[in-house]
Amino acid sequence: MVRKNNRISLIVQEGTLKNMFPDCATTRFREESLTWTCTVTPSPLSSAYELKLRYVRNKGVKVYVNDPKPLTLAAGKKHLPHVYSTPEQRLCLYYPNRIEWNVGMLYTKTIIAWACEWLCHYELWVCTGTWHGGGIHHETEAEKQANKLKEVENEPTSRKK
Repeated sequence: MVRKNNRISLIVQEGTLKNMFPDCATTRFREESLTWTCTVTPSPLSSAYELKLRYVRNKGVKVYVNDPKPLTLAAGKKHLPHVYSTPEQRLCLYYPNRIEWNVGMLYTKTIIAWACEWLCHYELWVCTGTWHGGGIHHETEAEKQANKLKEVENEPTSRKK
């Protein structure tokens, strides 16, 4: 059975965010966009992180770690795991093609909870160098450029001209 995406209005999303996180900042423009910024501590032993959630209608929701910036990398690693962008610190929290999240879900019960879970996995990764959070690997910009360079280097010399 296919679940219909009954969109939750941004005023309801904003109210739920303010209720659960009263000391956090929200900015809403009608039903077009919503930004939420808040410092969270994902577990009693965790550091504090400032998260920014940004939703724009028809473009989806994005979550960033604003602080600390840059996030510490695990020993020997050059990129954060399971992010769309290491420089932006934009977290990958769900796989859009699998329809794991939709506009009919509250941010407080999905996106923000997932971001806190991501941060717990991140802290373990910094200590161990192994990502235990699952998910799908995203090719970073540096990896894309390196792969393009390898393709060019592996082309026959007649094609390099």
